[in-house]
Amino acid sequence: MTEKFSFTLHATDGKARTGVIHTPRGEIRTPAFMPVGTAGTVKAMMPESVAATGADILLGNTYHLMLRPTAERIDRLGGLHKFMNWPKPILTDSGGFQVMSLSGLRKLTEEGVTFASHVDGSKHFLSPERSMEIQRLLGSDIVMAFDECPALPADETRVAESMRLSMRWAQRSRDAFGDRPGHALFGIMQGGVTPELRAESAEKLTEIGFDGYAVGGLAVGEGQEAMFGVLDYAPGFLPEDRPRYLMGVGKPDDIVGAVERGIDMMDCVLPSRSGRTGQAWTRRGQVNIKNARHMDDPRPLDEHCTCPACRNYSRAYLHHVFRAGEMISGMLLTWHNLHYYQELMQGLRDAIAAGRLSAFVTEFHALRAEGDIEPL
Repeated sequence: MTEKFSFTLHATDGKARTGVIHTPRGEIRTPAFMPVGTAGTVKAMMPESVAATGADILLGNTYHLMLRPTAERIDRLGGLHKFMNWPKPILTDSGGFQVMSLSGLRKLTEEGVTFASHVDGSKHFLSPERSMEIQRLLGSDIVMAFDECPALPADETRVAESMRLSMRWAQRSRDAFGDRPGHALFGIMQGGVTPELRAESAEKLTEIGFDGYAVGGLAVGEGQEAMFGVLDYAPGFLPEDRPRYLMGVGKPDDIVGAVERGIDMMDCVLPSRSGRTGQAWTRRGQVNIKNARHMDDPRPLDEHCTCPACRNYSRAYLHHVFRAGEMISGMLLTWHNLHYYQELMQGLRDAIAAGRLSAFVTEFHALRAEGDIEPL
C-alpha cells in the first residue's frame, strides 16, 4: 500500500477520464462518487453496508463535526476513521459552505467567519487556519481549503470579490496545512458562471499548488444548464495530472454530464436523503415508493439490481414499511440508492476504459426516457 497521495490517469474518452487516486488508506477508483457521512455516519447505513455498495471513500463535514462531538474529542478517541469505524479514505469539506449558508447568523471578515451554532446558538470562529486544524484533528485523508461560496445567481462584482477572498484564503490554507505526507490538500476554484473569473481562480490555485482541485460554487441554485455551461470549460483550466472534484453533485444525470466534461470526483446527500423520504433511483429514473401503485406489486424496484432491497423485498413490502413509518424503509431504500450510484460509477469507468462512453450515455438516457415499469 502506498505511503503517499498520488493520482494515476488510466484512460480518457473525449474529456472524460478514468484512473486511481492512491492514498495510504486505499485506492479510490475514478470517476468516484462519495457518499456523505455528515456527522460521522451515512444516515440509515452501517459502515460495512456502505463499503458493500462499492464506495471507496466517504465525505465528512467539518462544520457539523466541530460543533458535535468536536474535533478535539474525535482526536482524543483516535481520529474519525476509528471513531466511525471506516478504515477507507475520508474527505472532509472545509465547513465554508455550511457557514456561508447560515446567512444572518454569521459575520464575514478578511480573517474568517464568526457564526452562531445552529445546534445551541453558541458563537464560533472559523478561518483557513482553524479549518486546517480541525481537519487535521479529524485525521481526514483529503482536506479541503477554506473558501467562501456565494449562492447563485449573484452580482458579478460580488462573485469576483468572493472569489479573490477565497484565493487569499487558499494561500492561508496551504500555509497552515504544511507538510503532511500521506494526506492531501485540495484547492477550490470559484468564479460563478463567468469564464474570466474561473480562469483567474484556476491560475491562482495552480500557482499556489495543490494535490487536487475542486470546481466549487456550483449546484448552488444556478440550474443544470448553467452548471454544465461552466463545466464545458472550467475543468480544462485545471492541471491534468490532479483529480478534479465537483462539490455537491448530484442527480444521476448531473453525474453523467459532469463525468463527460472531465470531472473525477463527486459527492451528494441525495441518495441517502431520497432513501429516507421514500424515493428510489433506478436505471429507469426515480420511483416514489409511497405511491399507491406499488401497494400490490410483487416485483423488485429494479429487476437487474443486486442490492439487498431488490434481491429480497418487493415493491409492495417497501411501500408498506414506508407507509408504516418503519426504520427498515429508509435503510433498504438508502442501500439501494447508494448501490445504484456506485453501479453507475462502475459503468462509467468501464465505458471510458473501453472507449464507448458515448454509447453508455445514450443507453443511460434512453432507459430514463422510457420511465419506470408499469405496475401489474
